[in-house]
Parts: sequence; structure tokens; C-alpha cells
Amino acid sequence: MEGMQLNFIHNSSIASLSGQTLQVTDPSDGQTFDEIQRSDERDVDAAVRAARQCFAGPWSDLSAAARGRLLMALSNKVLEHADELAALEQRDCGKPTTQARADAAALARYFEFYAGACDKLHGETLPYQAGYSVFTWREPHGVTGHIIPWNYPMQIFGRSVGGALAAGNCCVVKPSEDACLSVIRVAQLAAEVGFPAGAINIVTGYGHEVGDALARHPGIDHISFTGSPSVGTLIQQAAAERHCPVTLELGGKSPQIIFADADLNAALPVVINAIVQNAGQTCSAGSRVLIEQAIYEKMLGRLCQAFEALRVGPAAMDLDVGPLIRQSQQQRVWDFLSDAQAAGIPLVAQGTIDEHAPEAGFYQAPVLLADVPVHHRLAQEEVFGPVLSAMSFTDEDHAVELANATRFGLVAGIWTADGARQFRMARRVRSGQVFINNYGAGGGVELPFGGVKSSGYGREKGFEALHGFTTLKTVAVKHGPV
Repeated sequence: MEGMQLNFIHNSSIASLSGQTLQVTDPSDGQTFDEIQRSDERDVDAAVRAARQCFAGPWSDLSAAARGRLLMALSNKVLEHADELAALEQRDCGKPTTQARADAAALARYFEFYAGACDKLHGETLPYQAGYSVFTWREPHGVTGHIIPWNYPMQIFGRSVGGALAAGNCCVVKPSEDACLSVIRVAQLAAEVGFPAGAINIVTGYGHEVGDALARHPGIDHISFTGSPSVGTLIQQAAAERHCPVTLELGGKSPQIIFADADLNAALPVVINAIVQNAGQTCSAGSRVLIEQAIYEKMLGRLCQAFEALRVGPAAMDLDVGPLIRQSQQQRVWDFLSDAQAAGIPLVAQGTIDEHAPEAGFYQAPVLLADVPVHHRLAQEEVFGPVLSAMSFTDEDHAVELANATRFGLVAGIWTADGARQFRMARRVRSGQVFINNYGAGGGVELPFGGVKSSGYGREKGFEALHGFTTLKTVAVKHGPV
């Protein structure tokens, strides 16, 4: 055991009032190596009170430019500690070294982007009746609650908390009990660069205890949640009791649509990366590949060859794929594959788990399944593992029908050289993001991100996120003729 991680409230490391802790497990070997706090509603209340005190005083007293300078200082601090943060995330989440380092760099970029956005959130002047001057301005909600998942703790902390701070809010964050070490450390770094006490508060524990208390707390003015649709429903219900606005990102079953005229050499590595990145544990994973019938067998053969070359192993080996986050997630993937076998769905290729991978680690070789029926759960539900479902289509209409045939609508990839088709498909596919001849798997920091249908609503990332983290006020001044 390396030690014990504490909550971070009012710029201080504080044990939970319950005195209870939870174990932290390394997905690469299944071994416990740390402890976090098992907090409850009392700890949430302390964090909210700290945030409200900060919002009422030192944080609101800062100019937008001053907030931007603090966020820029935090961005630089993250870069200084990038190796440390990547190592924390790697051991906590099982991420290969390359992915963990990329996540640390993305975190710094989020803070950099929102640092520059702070003093550019403008209102408007509106034409109205003679004798009036009318204008709008954007105001922060106050104290925002952030419930972030275990798959990308640093990145989702950056996109959610970075935007909220830039808009002038103070934050209370509940990271996943499965992955919170990097988030705690970032909050400590924020205090080191001068963020006032209470601007960023971290409370760890179970979702049904801490997350529920945060969603219900009367001192929370807005909630940002990334996770499953079922938990998103619970968050909405809790927030609705006091009419608290929410932003929800609830996953996807995203299609990669490959037409016969596509550049297959360009598409192949992108399609592979979009399902094996972070062991497939990505909300925007390209988990369905829809291939035009004329090239179905050809493309499937190339995918098979690529899958069979993939290697899986401990995070520190920095192979193509690391472990899944926990044993229950591993079992979930196994259940999907068992259902596929029972349904007679062909497993046409899979990667290899390295012989040096510890037996107690939570490993799953990437799997390619062919001819997946559109209504089978493999084509409908989020596996959250390195499992790619392939199916063929006959024409544009059929491709659109298959692409839209799930309750989700987060991301879509369209591969075609036909410029008119690119725009037709982009309009007809129902998703929050569409990538043409590329696949951003959530895209860059600058690109608004969110879904439609059961993938949620509201947008994070980019400048658009600042609209969600603020409320619009209209001011009408009657001054008489001018």
C-alpha cells in the first residue's frame, strides 16, 4: 500500500467524516495499492459550503482576465507534472503509457483553451422600442457539480471543470471511485498556483452515496455528468426535484460508415484505433463498422489482419491495448461475447494477450465480429470493451438506416470520396459529431461535444460549453428619447 488519498476541500486535504475508505486496485495486476475516502453527504455538504463561500468572495472578485491567468498557470503546472500525472492515471486506470501521456497533454490543453476564453464570453445589444437600451450578459450559475467517470479522468475533468471555472463558477467534483488519483493531484496543483480556497473541491466515494448527495444538494446550481444512460436518468430525477439544470453525456454506439470509394488505407488504422483506444472504454468508440457490400469481404479481411496483430498487456508495457478497468467490466465484455457465440455470430479475428500479462489483470483481447444482426445487443448496446461489430449495407439509404438504428447518437464516421454524399450523410446521420474521412473519437478541445437521443444533451468542449455553464440575463433600460 502506497498510502491514503484524502478529499480536497477548501484547498486542504481532509479525511472523510465517516472514517471509511475504499481500496484502489491496479487493473494491470489486480492488486490493491492505495486507498481513497468513502465519503458521504456530510463531506459533500462541506465541499459545497466551501465552494459557495469562495464564489461569494474571492472567486467572484476576480476579473475574467485574472481567472484566465490562473487557468493558464494551471495549464503550465500540469505540463510540468505531466509525467507524474500520467503515471498516476496509468496505474489507476490501466492506460498504456502513450495514452496516459496524451491524456495529461490534453488536460493542459483544456486549461490553456479556457484560459484564453475567460474574457471573451460576451453579451449582446438588442434592438427594441424607442427610448430603451437592451443588452444581455452571461453570468455563472454559481456552484457547479461534476460527476466524472473512470475512463478518462484527466480529460473529462479538464473539459468539464475547465469550462465551468472559465465561466466564473466554483466546482465540486465527484470522480469515479475506480479512478480519481490524477484528479486529486490536479486540484492540489491548482492550489499551488493560486486558486483561492473553495474554487475546486474533490470528494471521493461511491456514486450512490456521494454522487447522489451531490445531485440532490440545494447548494449546487448546475450538474455535469458523464456516464451511463441509467445513471443519467437518476441524476436528472434528483436534479429535477429542485429544477437544477444538467449537462449529460451518456455514451454511444457510434458507427464508422465505409463506402466502396473510400480510401481504405487511410480508414483502416483509424477504424482500429477508434475501438481499441483505452481498451474500447470510450464513450465515442467506433464500435460498429458499416461496410458497403461491394467491398465488405475485402475490408473485413484487412480488419481481420489488423486485429490479429494487436497485442494486449500491462499498462507499463505500452502495447496496443491495456487492461479493462475492473473485473466486473471484464465480465461484462465476456457476457456480450457469450451472447454472440450463442447467437452464432462469427468471431472472425482477435488480438493476443501478452504472455507476460499477470493472470490477475483484467485483460480482454480485441475481438472482431462479422455479420452482426442490427437488432442484436452487440449492435445496440455499449459494450465498453475492444469489441468491433461489422455489418454490410447496400446503399446510402440502408447505411443511414443502420447508422440510426440505435437509441444512441454521439459520434459518426463517414468514409467516402464523394463530396455530395459526404454532406448528405452528415445531415442524415443523427449524432452530435460527424467526422468525414477521419474520426476524432470526441475530437479536439475546440470542438463542441455531446449527443442526441439517449447519448444525452448539452455540450462540453469548445466555446459552446461556456453557454451551458452560464445563464443569460437580459437588462432593459428605459431612458427616454435620445
